[in-house]
Amino acid sequence: MKLLKFLPTSGDHLTPRETVAELDKYIVGQNDAKRSVAIALRNRWRRQQVPENLRDEIAPKNIIMIGPTGVGKTEIARRLAKLTASPFLKIEASKFTEVGYVGRDVESMVRDLMELAVNMVKAEERDKVQAKAEEAVEERLLDLLLPGSTPEQSSQGSRDEGVIEMLSDPNPDLNKTYGPKPEKDTTREKLRSMLRAGRLEERLVDLEVSQRGTPVVEIFSAAGIEEMDFNFKDMLGNLFPSKTKQRKVKLSEAREYLLQEEAGRLIDMDRVVEEARRKVEQNGIIFLDEIDKIVGRDGTRGPDVSREGVQRDLLPIVEGTTVNSKHGMLRTDHILFIASGAFHLSKPSDLIPEMQGRFPIRVELHSLGPTEFERILTEPENALIKQYRALLDTEGIRLTFTPGAVKEIAGLATRVNDRTENIGARRLHTVMEKLLEEISFTAPDLTAQEITITDAYVRERLAALIEDEDLSRYIL
Repeated sequence: MKLLKFLPTSGDHLTPRETVAELDKYIVGQNDAKRSVAIALRNRWRRQQVPENLRDEIAPKNIIMIGPTGVGKTEIARRLAKLTASPFLKIEASKFTEVGYVGRDVESMVRDLMELAVNMVKAEERDKVQAKAEEAVEERLLDLLLPGSTPEQSSQGSRDEGVIEMLSDPNPDLNKTYGPKPEKDTTREKLRSMLRAGRLEERLVDLEVSQRGTPVVEIFSAAGIEEMDFNFKDMLGNLFPSKTKQRKVKLSEAREYLLQEEAGRLIDMDRVVEEARRKVEQNGIIFLDEIDKIVGRDGTRGPDVSREGVQRDLLPIVEGTTVNSKHGMLRTDHILFIASGAFHLSKPSDLIPEMQGRFPIRVELHSLGPTEFERILTEPENALIKQYRALLDTEGIRLTFTPGAVKEIAGLATRVNDRTENIGARRLHTVMEKLLEEISFTAPDLTAQEITITDAYVRERLAALIEDEDLSRYIL
């Protein structure tokens, strides 16, 4: 994964103020939450600067974000991970079950995070060896286009003739070139020029691709399917070696396949795994969504019986333990956990005491109103109005919104949230899609033109729909 271009500096070296400024580019409001995650990020850098004997003693300060849906909890955590190019995993706490129940094992989240980190580091290494891999791929493509014309074979005859001529010379001159001069315009070189010019992309070539026929085996055990899965994959992979199959593909497709193959040969996987482990253990971020759904409720029966059990299973992961994975043992002591939940029917104090102690930072995110909706529509770099402008610009339609239209959209979205269910900024997606439905449908049939969305147009398209409360519940 490459660092984003908007970074003013790299990763953990961002000051809290710079981190908040970067988050402001994509998330409107919620300054308390931004400050909390910015401090947690900076503390990681501070921990790396302290003496080594104290470094391992400093635990990350995990965070609980409390607020309704659609106010930016997940987006804050996701953008934070992108700022530092950290391994990031978002997972719903409700997916896990207590040991003894059928469901996902809590340790699987750490294994998933490790897989993401391996892919991240592999992508970084692939970028480093890209140029060398492209050179090797070019030669292999030329071999496919012109079998038996490797550079060694094409120059072998000239070298042999040169040796014979030099040996037959009674007074050989070591500075003289013996043998016939190689032709510059050989068939292989002509093909190379055509290949680099992109003139052979549609040419069909015969390519050998590997196929690994591993049978599907499902293992159900008390330890969970995930823990047994990788062991059997590795074992069966050796029992059933890969087979090759001839396929006739376009040269452009062959290039992509060979590029992955050559890059894989050049990448040192031991170093990739070691770097991925370091990233997970020192910079990993796990976002536990819907943590309020695993809070036990007094006087209830049925599936609630496993809720506190899930918390007890999560506790050692959050406190710091060692998890076994196919890439080795992983320590979770310094992974940053960010939990979130609406806490409508419960509160953070309903968590088991040990879990509460492992989330010392609690921050409340506020509901969004018409003022925030106006800013969300226009200010962020990925603002909704900017997205729809870019989409319709591909059809030659230049879309503009008057300030009155933006205000009307924000007001209508707020009214729907108040009268039905408050889903925060996600309501804007529904409202905008309904507003531009006619334009989006007819855009391919329209000539290139500029369309201005006014407040009157917004009311014409949406006002009647919003007034009918029963209808708006189904459509908006």
